[in-house]
Amino acid sequence: MEIKARGLTFEVSEGGPQDGEPVLLLHGFPQDNREFERILPRLHAAGLRTYALNQRGYSPGARPADVEEYQLTEAVADARAVLDELGVDRAHVVGHDWGAQVAWVLAAGHPDRVRTLTAISVPHPRAMLLAMRVRPSQKARLSYFGVFRSAAAERLLLGRDAAVLRWMFRPLSAERTQRYVDAAREPGRLTAGLNWYRAYRTDQVAGTGVITVPTTYVWSDRDGVVGLTAALRTADWVSADYQLVAMRGVSHWVPEEAPEELADAVLARIGV
Repeated sequence: MEIKARGLTFEVSEGGPQDGEPVLLLHGFPQDNREFERILPRLHAAGLRTYALNQRGYSPGARPADVEEYQLTEAVADARAVLDELGVDRAHVVGHDWGAQVAWVLAAGHPDRVRTLTAISVPHPRAMLLAMRVRPSQKARLSYFGVFRSAAAERLLLGRDAAVLRWMFRPLSAERTQRYVDAAREPGRLTAGLNWYRAYRTDQVAGTGVITVPTTYVWSDRDGVVGLTAALRTADWVSADYQLVAMRGVSHWVPEEAPEELADAVLARIGV
């Protein structure tokens, strides 16, 4: 379905019982809401109503041209506005990659809108900033940000039949990789996704507060982006019930690579 909010039109995939507790799912780059397909059946079977949002830049009707329109604060405001349009006061929030970043800031700034939080791959922003200061290896892991912010990023990712994009998705099946390659070739879509990186500044998250809602952080040991220090120090920024779920032998693409284990973690956090 389509949701009109903040002058934009967002694609939202809904499912599960109409009267189920609402779950808002927020995807990352360079994927879209299809990255959650493999966990949705478990959530629906548990009686949950799911809303998987295609965030700004990914929904064709929510693709502004100005880079500054992709600041994290805009995506957080989008999530709140979509919940408003759905008539949902509070939702269980599940976010991966950039979607996790949005989820952390949403839960910190607007805990009245979040029942529980499950953040996947990306840790609490303050834990990441700390790790970057004390672990040179963590800063090195994020060096790709500079590449993605450059004017050459689109050409780099899509050149030679999208060889770099395919390399990024190497833990996934050829079929699942191809769907994201095809999507990235849609006019304007890859640029919009990269604009999240181009608009990002650390001051957007440096003030992110302590999380006061029940929270699970899912980290995987083969994630090339997030090291152990950032994962462990996330606990410092949650004052509510908290669990770190560490997945072994799993890369960054947790929802598609380890859907059963992730569904277990989400359902345990929600309590169904």
